[in-house]
Amino acid sequence: MSDTKQRLLDGTLAAIRQHGIAGVSARTIAAAAGVNQALVFYHFGSVDELLAAACRAGTAERVAHWSDRLAGARSLRELLAVGRALHEEERQLGNVSFLAQLLAGAQTDERLAAPTAGALQLWVDEIEPVLRRLLAGSPFAEIADVPGLARAVAAAFIGLELYDGVDRAGAQRALAALDQLAVLIEIVDDLGPIARRALRTKVTRAVRRD
Repeated sequence: MSDTKQRLLDGTLAAIRQHGIAGVSARTIAAAAGVNQALVFYHFGSVDELLAAACRAGTAERVAHWSDRLAGARSLRELLAVGRALHEEERQLGNVSFLAQLLAGAQTDERLAAPTAGALQLWVDEIEPVLRRLLAGSPFAEIADVPGLARAVAAAFIGLELYDGVDRAGAQRALAALDQLAVLIEIVDDLGPIARRALRTKVTRAVRRD
């Protein structure tokens, strides 16, 4: 990738953090990148294409940054500890708010919907195998929709980023509640075989009734 293209990608991220999705234009991106705005169209064709490319590249970089930490989690509580660290670092860098801005823009601009969904999918694809590994052998593994759960985790951390901006204590309380849920799952996993079978039966019956 040329230096100019990289500067435009970085400038797009900076422009969204500074101006929000509504204030992003070829002019604001070029100013953040320190280049002539004509280069936006020369290298990417349109502002929308540049936004899509920046979304993909920026998210892929952050997913790669956290990949080893996520893969190294040995329990749900450890996974949530990584999630807390991820939440704090990405909050400070403004990266989750960048995705949130794209999500907001995609509500009224369908051209942003596909690249934004693709960026979120990168996180889902990273989280899903970790959840499968951690839930393996648990009574919950038989009834859990792991792909759906991975999407819920990814969506929760974006929602918590927005929540954090208006009620930090509330966001921290939500994270603490997730910790409690992880402890409950660990307690269930430590039950003896008879209790686990009884629980599995009850859970399966409850799911079928729903």
